[in-house]
Amino acid sequence: MKLKQRVVLLVALLLLLGLGKIFLLDGSEGTAASRRDLRSFRKMEAGLTLSRAARLTHTLQSPWEIASQWVGPREVYPEETPELAAVLTSLSTARIERADVGYKGTQLKALLVLDGGQKVVFKPKRYNRDYVVEGEPYAGYDRHNAEVAAFHLDRILGFRRAPLVVGRFVSLRTDIKPMATDELLSTFLTQGNNTCFYGKCYYCRESEPACAVGELMEGSVTLWLPDVWPLQKHRHPWGRTYREGKLARWEYDESYCEAVKKMPPYDAGPRLLDVIDTAIFDYLIGNADRHHYESFQDDGGASMLILLDNAKSFGNAALDERSILAPLYQCCMVRVSTWNRLNLLRSRSLSAALRQALTFDPIQPVLAEPHLAALDRRLAGVIATVKQCVESQGSDNTLIEDQINLPHP
Repeated sequence: MKLKQRVVLLVALLLLLGLGKIFLLDGSEGTAASRRDLRSFRKMEAGLTLSRAARLTHTLQSPWEIASQWVGPREVYPEETPELAAVLTSLSTARIERADVGYKGTQLKALLVLDGGQKVVFKPKRYNRDYVVEGEPYAGYDRHNAEVAAFHLDRILGFRRAPLVVGRFVSLRTDIKPMATDELLSTFLTQGNNTCFYGKCYYCRESEPACAVGELMEGSVTLWLPDVWPLQKHRHPWGRTYREGKLARWEYDESYCEAVKKMPPYDAGPRLLDVIDTAIFDYLIGNADRHHYESFQDDGGASMLILLDNAKSFGNAALDERSILAPLYQCCMVRVSTWNRLNLLRSRSLSAALRQALTFDPIQPVLAEPHLAALDRRLAGVIATVKQCVESQGSDNTLIEDQINLPHP
């Protein structure tokens, strides 16, 4: 090929690549990546509304066996899950075989075992829907409804990294007390006509119990991940100090991301992009409390960052805590697939999508309207942040293709 022809061909390829980035930035569907992501988005939309009457009728497997088989290195559940509604329904209705104090942690919870031996985490209701949590962005008790809403937002964003969660009502008198361990029973008390418990945890106090309305308690139930997928805990590189007057390095060093990029597991593989995805997720839900995170053990950095423990979210709809986005605006990079999904949700209305998904849940309305409106406002803030990065760093350095697909074992 002659030199002139080679130059013309090279210019044409560069032009196509440039147009592709333009398509990605304006949210249209002109590239292979955006067409792929649009198909994925349409699948999400089609499966958004779940049926409350769903039951497993076509299989001899238990709902717990089905959910266990979904888990893989990069997802807790697959893109298409026709059995999801039935599994969530089972979570909200299955008989409780055992009730115990929660596992390690700072917040009140109970560890339940459902019919068939499935472990779940129960977080009780502490606030009414319209309660505003004042103070620091990580203040207050865990919000059970935030766990439910965060799970469905994970579905909508296409991350699929959050364990399954559903709202549930339990009778403390008939569902919990007869099945409770002595340790849990010892934390029960009565306030007026209401039965309460305070459990065992770092901040659990007899003076601050969670109380039912009479004997009926509202809460959330989170499906325990399969034991064949043991978890490994990591300190979040953008964690807070939780000490007044003491800043973490990322809070004063704008070049902090460059140091993170040199540390395993952020120096290779998908983990840093997972952290940035998580920052976007946490900013949308108002979660400033992700001081640690979990992945699967012995993963060599290839496992997803699992979106566990999202209950410090949806506390104050008027507060948009921009510091949660520090991994995004300091690293100035984001997955192409995440960027495409955000643009599609901007066009469709993120709040409308979450509102539609939450109509399934037994404790709906799950969120007060101000929290749903805040999602659209915060989404606009995320998109503006990415565009600022593109302007300063260029689209090639900001929008990152990450096609890591690990098969199930």
